Amino acid sequence: MNTRFFLPLLCTAALLAGCTKEITIDLPEVESKVVVDGGIFTGEFAQITLTNSAGYFDPVDSASLAGYLITNAVVTLTDGVQTDTLRPTVDLTMPIPLVYRGSVIQGQVGRTYWLTVVANGETVTASTTIPQPVALDSLWYELDTDNTNDSLGFIWANLNEPAGLGNGYRWFAKRIGRDDRYLPPFGSAFFDKFIDGQDFDFGYTRGMEPGSTAPDDNGPERGRFRLGDTVVVKFCAIGTAEVEFFRSYESIVGNQGNPFAAPGVVETNVQGGLGIFCGYAPTLDTLVCRP
Repeated sequence: MNTRFFLPLLCTAALLAGCTKEITIDLPEVESKVVVDGGIFTGEFAQITLTNSAGYFDPVDSASLAGYLITNAVVTLTDGVQTDTLRPTVDLTMPIPLVYRGSVIQGQVGRTYWLTVVANGETVTASTTIPQPVALDSLWYELDTDNTNDSLGFIWANLNEPAGLGNGYRWFAKRIGRDDRYLPPFGSAFFDKFIDGQDFDFGYTRGMEPGSTAPDDNGPERGRFRLGDTVVVKFCAIGTAEVEFFRSYESIVGNQGNPFAAPGVVETNVQGGLGIFCGYAPTLDTLVCRP
């Protein structure tokens, strides 16, 4: 009986294997757009990076990156009173080392900022408001019980979330002496939709530089903090439109290579281009990782 059923299936498979047809799909040319990535923190000058968008099949590596950089843009920021011209500077601690930085306007809580970028013959605009800061109530370190290495774990926090829907947040952390800058982990931004007015605990993995080849980002320590690390957590209040950007962007990144994922659209707050210009109201807490 096994043979009787197996032989027809084998013949059918052989027939289908011989019936192949080559299909050519002409993909439309993708219009290149200006991509904005940056923001302004309370007490700091605005800084952004500017690149040209790339087609889906275009190469994106260290060799081609220079071709996407926008080096000759005119970038201005205003708060309705003052105007600041952001100048290109080199910062080797950043994934994209060419950064446009301000020198006149520093971020203030409650202020709205309007950004204008003129590049490639196009004008791109964005605006953002720095909301009221919201501080974490406490921080602590917990070892990862699912990991065989008993010196690695995660940072946890308690937040008494203010009542009133419409708050957004983003988490960054920096290991003193080990990280060059504050790094957001995957899923760094969230709304208060389900935690409005509640007291709750939550934890985060450790963020890392994009495409990092460092040993601690590609072994058991990946996503974890080491016992003895001194970590500064930068917990930021941000706008809800800005949260929409980070969540939609991370959703698309997380679904790359998944043929069953629904197509996604990044919820940008940039008009005439792509990306994000975000106002941040940070509070800082320092923690030494001890069990």
